[in-house]
Amino acid sequence: MALTSSSSSSAITALLKPHLQLSNEPIISFSPSFFTLSSKPLLSSSKPNVKINFFSSQTAVSLKWRTEASIFSGLFTKSKDIKTLKDELFDAIAPLDRGAEAAPEDQQRVDQIALELEALNEIKEPLKSNLLNGKWELLYTTSQSLLQTKRPKLLRPNGKIYQAINVDTLRAQNMETWPFFNQATANLVPINARRIAVKFDYFRIAGLIPIKSPGSGRGQLEITYLDEELRISRGNRENLFILKMVDPSYRVPL
Repeated sequence: MALTSSSSSSAITALLKPHLQLSNEPIISFSPSFFTLSSKPLLSSSKPNVKINFFSSQTAVSLKWRTEASIFSGLFTKSKDIKTLKDELFDAIAPLDRGAEAAPEDQQRVDQIALELEALNEIKEPLKSNLLNGKWELLYTTSQSLLQTKRPKLLRPNGKIYQAINVDTLRAQNMETWPFFNQATANLVPINARRIAVKFDYFRIAGLIPIKSPGSGRGQLEITYLDEELRISRGNRENLFILKMVDPSYRVPL
């Protein structure tokens, strides 16, 4: 059936409406946190004193070993804490249907665990990290633009939702699966070491029909935690996004 220009415009607007809401807050972001170590002499004396000859080379080696052991122990504890927090986070979001079934107390608990992980984040400049590359699965969000909880469940995205990022080309892609299979591609513009602007250029209805973005598809995102399997992002509307890596080799179409 042929469409007039006015009816075509109305149909496209209706199809794009949920995506334009989403585009104001894409699913992307970044964050830092590093630590440095400094050391001071264990013993010092402004004057020579024979009474401290007990500080033999053997004792010095022993103290050096203890210092190094303490440092490595601290690193191990930090790594262990991150793993424990990630396990707690995955357990907390597992029954929440990507956030659609989250009560306020569930949201508070997830946010608290996310904050603790963000405090331990070690990737200082995520946009320069290869860990960001690939296809990520959205596990949890507080964004109503994505969850659409006011719609009947049959009219919401019920399958998995993915986002892919390539830092070398500064491209991103959002992909819904069942039942709509909608897609969107975007250019990424770095704002600082942790925050990026996201400018959508094309939408694909049912993954097939390309429609150029009308220009309002924009947003900002901050990557607040990143490692080889987990990414946490905060949107410009203070929404939380938690994603898990599924395919690090995936490339976003140019």
